[in-house]
Amino acid sequence: MKKSTISVALLGCGNVGSGTFRVLEENAGLIARRVGAEVRVKAILVKDLGKERDPGIPRQLLTDDYSAILNDPEIDIVAELMGGLDPAIAYMEQALQAGKHVVSANKAALARSGEELTRKTLEQNLMLRYEAAVCGAIPVMNAISTALAANEITRIQGILNGTTNYILTRMDEDHAPYAQVLKDAQDKGFAEADPTGDVEGYDAVNKLTLLIAAGFGEYISPDDIQREGITGVTEEDLRNAAAQNKKIKLIATAVKEKDGIRAWVRPESVPAENPLSRVRNEFNAVLISCNMADDIFLQGRGAGPLPTGSAVAGDIVEIAACIARGTDKSALPTWRL
Repeated sequence: MKKSTISVALLGCGNVGSGTFRVLEENAGLIARRVGAEVRVKAILVKDLGKERDPGIPRQLLTDDYSAILNDPEIDIVAELMGGLDPAIAYMEQALQAGKHVVSANKAALARSGEELTRKTLEQNLMLRYEAAVCGAIPVMNAISTALAANEITRIQGILNGTTNYILTRMDEDHAPYAQVLKDAQDKGFAEADPTGDVEGYDAVNKLTLLIAAGFGEYISPDDIQREGITGVTEEDLRNAAAQNKKIKLIATAVKEKDGIRAWVRPESVPAENPLSRVRNEFNAVLISCNMADDIFLQGRGAGPLPTGSAVAGDIVEIAACIARGTDKSALPTWRL
């Protein structure tokens, strides 16, 4: 029987959770027309029911009882938006075990457990989508897994972290030292109080693992990807690059070679003819090389409540449309196994 309402539970009500809720609420009419059914948020899991929230979030949706979400037969889709490894991975596993489709924005958890979670979805005829885990609003995972699915991808290269790109841009254009620009980025909310995950390349490595799995069908652990952050980049390095008409960027690269996939994240001097050299501030970009479609360049906002919430909502809409049409049990996975 065709469902007239498809219900969603959001796990987490921080920046991404509140952004996702806003996208689903403000575009509800448009989404319903595209899906062929109403898509509504039925529950939002939070740690602290008493904490002050975005006034646009109805308090009656909040719950601290995950078992109630798992046991609610009306909830079709669970969106994991908490971040971290624990309990995020366990919660996604439990949602799949309960017969619910899963959406996630959690690159760290997926980089560690995405292959196992994908196998579970195939065993149980469910869907797992995670567009928002890589480059926010840029539809790179969807491009690789659908529009470019008939291509052999030979190389993926990108600026996958907005914080480091902002820092390098401002160091270059303002002729400012790293420490000063980092503080500015923290004051503007572009960098965390502890920026290690961004500036040392860990965030980009997690995202590259997911791009490799989607594009090449191979799993390379984040621990096995060569990684170098931007803390060693100096003003002199930037001046020397500029003198050669180049820009220093933190570049994530995966290349398909005869003996396997080579992957690394490191600062590189990017020549002006490469479109990645022109990506400024907190923007992300990915350059995908294919044997048939040639080079595909995607650029956009890689973080923020609404850009990331837009990507999460897009995954929810895709799954909801499949449910409404009865095709959710035969959808292809994003992770190429």
